[in-house]
Amino acid sequence: MAEPYKKSSTRDTFESLVVTVILAIFGTTFVIQAFKIPTGSMENTLLIGDHLLVNKFAFAYHSGVLARFLPYRDVHRDDILVFKFPGPAEEQSEPGEHFVKRVIGLPGDRVRIFHRQVYVNGQPLSEPFVYHAFPDMLRSGDDFPPPDSEYFHGAAALWSAEMASYVKEGELVVPAGKYFVMGDNREQSWDSRFWGFVPRELISGRPLLIYWSYETPRDEYMRTSWSDRISQTFSLLIHFPTKTRWRRTLMIAR
Repeated sequence: MAEPYKKSSTRDTFESLVVTVILAIFGTTFVIQAFKIPTGSMENTLLIGDHLLVNKFAFAYHSGVLARFLPYRDVHRDDILVFKFPGPAEEQSEPGEHFVKRVIGLPGDRVRIFHRQVYVNGQPLSEPFVYHAFPDMLRSGDDFPPPDSEYFHGAAALWSAEMASYVKEGELVVPAGKYFVMGDNREQSWDSRFWGFVPRELISGRPLLIYWSYETPRDEYMRTSWSDRISQTFSLLIHFPTKTRWRRTLMIAR
């Protein structure tokens, strides 16, 4: 009788590694993705230094046969989205840059902002999550669409040229297949007011969980040199226990 075939330990290790790589690729492609909040545009909902797990099952865009088998749902108003920046490459700090903002206008909605109060289809929105960093001073974007171009500062050049074509009777009409998004920290958010709509196909998912939160300087995302990276690593090693926001760790993101 022939002896039973036994796989070598090397082959077992190789096969386990291959399976692990395949599962990791599938997971990061279709299921979940790690994302770090670099700026304060979503304060106080999401803070600088929050590390998120993004649920790509929620809204990630796939057309054709694949879309029938993955449990996607429609995007709703007030959903927080993670998406690829829709503007030109020269307006991005790095290629394929991701943003995180909240949905205000759905396709077909009419959006207007007057003295910071947001109206959608003529009705004022209740937004308990909104934070005003400068409560006593109106700034560019607090009235939208802008009453005149001189008042509106910080807009991308292409959007400044296109914006008027979407305005009807003083309201911005969101086109089909696109979304109007804003940050919760309204006076410190570069969002749809300044660069336009988010196309459906650029949406990656929604924040699921804050798996770690660490107190981070506001300008750290601009410090990208090797010396800066080394300094940040040493700072993390030294201050990990004291600067970790333990109360936010493993918090559901919403």
